[in-house]
Amino acid sequence: MARSHPVDVHVGARMRQRRTLLGMSQEKLGTAVGLTFQQIQKYERGSNRIGSSRLYEFAKVLDVPVSYFFDEMPSNALSGRPMSGRGRKGFGEAGTPFEQEKDPLIKRETLELVRAYYKIREGRVRKRIFEMVKAVGAASHAEVLGGRKR
Repeated sequence: MARSHPVDVHVGARMRQRRTLLGMSQEKLGTAVGLTFQQIQKYERGSNRIGSSRLYEFAKVLDVPVSYFFDEMPSNALSGRPMSGRGRKGFGEAGTPFEQEKDPLIKRETLELVRAYYKIREGRVRKRIFEMVKAVGAASHAEVLGGRKR
């Protein structure tokens, strides 16, 4: 069984991140570029490669430069090739930079929080909420660290 190339996985994750941030469904994105939502799912998982012309279409619909899809790519993404399922460790397994479940930036919760945050029209209110979240996070982090020292 063939595995996805790490670059395809990264590009797909960036596409999903941007689509979700915009509040766009897979179906709506698919319709905009003439694809089914199932095809969008395969692109977002990295199981299908995205050709350059298709990537350009996605960039236009998602209102980002094509380079956006390659931003924040781990430096070792191109150091290897995807491996077949012959007992060798492949990409996307525990311990690799593609262990997406642990990346808070691509979680739906994070993207929904950011969308909701930017819906707040009053800049002063938004800034106070930002400061409050930072303070709660810092207090929580300090509490965890304090618990470890005991």
